[in-house]
Amino acid sequence: MSSPTPEPHRWRFFRAGGFDQVRLDRGTDLAALNQLDQKLWIALSCPTRGLEFDPATLDLIDTDKDGRIRAPEIVAATQWACALLRHPDDLLKGSATLRLEAINDQTPAGQQLLASARQILVNLGKPDAREISLEDTTDSDRIFAQTHFNGDGIIPPDAATDPAVQTLITEIMSCGDCPIDRSGKPGVGQAQVEAFFAEATAYAAWWRKAEGDARLLPLGGETPAAVATLTAVAAKIEDYFTRCRLAVFDPRAVLPLNREEKDYLALNAQDLSPRAPALAAFPLARIEVGLPLPLEGPVNPAWAEALARFRHELVTPLLGARSALSEADWAELLQRLAPYQAWVGEKAGAKVEKLGLARVREILAGPGQTAIAALIAKDRSLEPEANAIAEVKKLVRYHRDLYKLLNNYVSFHDFYSRRDKAIFQAGTLFLDQRSCDLCLRVADANRHAAMAGLAGTCLVYCECARPGVPDKLQIVAAFTDGDSDNLMVGRNGIFYDRLGHDWDATITKIIDNPISIRQAFWAPYKKLVRLIEEQIAKR
Repeated sequence: MSSPTPEPHRWRFFRAGGFDQVRLDRGTDLAALNQLDQKLWIALSCPTRGLEFDPATLDLIDTDKDGRIRAPEIVAATQWACALLRHPDDLLKGSATLRLEAINDQTPAGQQLLASARQILVNLGKPDAREISLEDTTDSDRIFAQTHFNGDGIIPPDAATDPAVQTLITEIMSCGDCPIDRSGKPGVGQAQVEAFFAEATAYAAWWRKAEGDARLLPLGGETPAAVATLTAVAAKIEDYFTRCRLAVFDPRAVLPLNREEKDYLALNAQDLSPRAPALAAFPLARIEVGLPLPLEGPVNPAWAEALARFRHELVTPLLGARSALSEADWAELLQRLAPYQAWVGEKAGAKVEKLGLARVREILAGPGQTAIAALIAKDRSLEPEANAIAEVKKLVRYHRDLYKLLNNYVSFHDFYSRRDKAIFQAGTLFLDQRSCDLCLRVADANRHAAMAGLAGTCLVYCECARPGVPDKLQIVAAFTDGDSDNLMVGRNGIFYDRLGHDWDATITKIIDNPISIRQAFWAPYKKLVRLIEEQIAKR
């Protein structure tokens, strides 16, 4: 025997704005919103920004994240909230505080959400509280501050009890990104751990290649420091030998290659020191045909110390003791170091290099990676509970905001009842001894005006500026009383937004339509008089 088909919901309506609008003043109306024909909805879409409404709530409803709220999303949000409350009538209160006993614990989802709400209150030091507020749910740092595991897969160092693991987590953080845990602390996740150990493995393998090939480290562990010394003088040594070759090519070049007397006269006007930049620009030693580079004695004072280190750290260990360096010696030295240079060019794992090879090998040989993986897995196992905490925040927001949104979306009850301003009303414009309450924010006045003229209403577009606020505000105001004779582009007024802030408003565009019956009656005659005046002016 099939179950009986439930009877359709009986809707009630009110007359406003020249048409019938649905009344949403019972919890059953909200629970049955999916049955309401969309032809009877006043709006079928609205933006998530530019409304006098909490954008955080709109972002929760906007499940496809396209920046607009559409009817199916409104229905889904309403049904979700109604299913998690014992009595959907609670949504009509619009309260920012949700009683725990109002949560429907007859379903698994409701039980999980209720348990999470209680856990939030325990974490905030309020275990005996019987209600939870929006403020309670927004302070995520305090909610998760008392627990190291919160389901986001991010492990801060203090989540580990082993000091060695804490140190390792800190080192991983120092070598890469540091995502923020739900508790507000920096930590590491699976991606950061995998990237770190991949870098460490590559770095250790790169060093093993050098340790297995004596050509790559001709000076052993001193090779990197020696090559740094070489790099400091390499350009000047090349400069010296190039000048010597040029002197061989044409002996006439010897004098200018050694700098002219006027260059020394320029130095004479300065207070010289071995580190003077002008002196360092001179050649390493005197240029002569076939003369090797002296490593001591008659050398440029600015380079004497660097050449001494070069001789001690590279020339003597690799070529033997000598006081001068021939061009052939220089070529042999570069050839001996070429394998090292090629190996350095293949460096892998540079992100962990600052830890040192010994520490990298210690980390790879230890159990740290397994220990951190276990911590991340433990944290991930709590993801459902942590996500339910986010659901609590969502329900509390819907408990406060959803009914107001419905009365400004499915119907325009707030607008026509005039007990409260609608969420699309941006504020009040004072201009030409009149006040306009129907003011809307607009992003593009020209695009808006293209269709707004069909409304048959006198619309005035204003640009609003406020001292100390860099961004200007664009609004459109509807004038519904008086006439438009004194409304003109450039005229100024004052706009008060919903927070009470005053803005300097300047008219930028007018959609001119008759405001009153009197103005509509006299409009043709005014046009005729204006035409006659223009013709007289032309003559």
